[in-house]
Amino acid sequence: MAEPPSYPGTPHWVKVSGIIAVVVVLLVIVVLFTGVGGPHGPSRHLPSSSVTEPGVQQP
Repeated sequence: MAEPPSYPGTPHWVKVSGIIAVVVVLLVIVVLFTGVGGPHGPSRHLPSSSVTEPGVQQP
């Protein structure tokens, strides 16, 4: 009996996609934990709590 052909290995595109995914994840982690890029998030577009709107009295 002939032996079945050996498994050729992981396709090249899978290896490249995996490397790119790892690099993106590492970049996101670095940005989140180092604060590079300034303060981001939904609260940066909201006025601070010390600012009051004109014509509105604070309690």
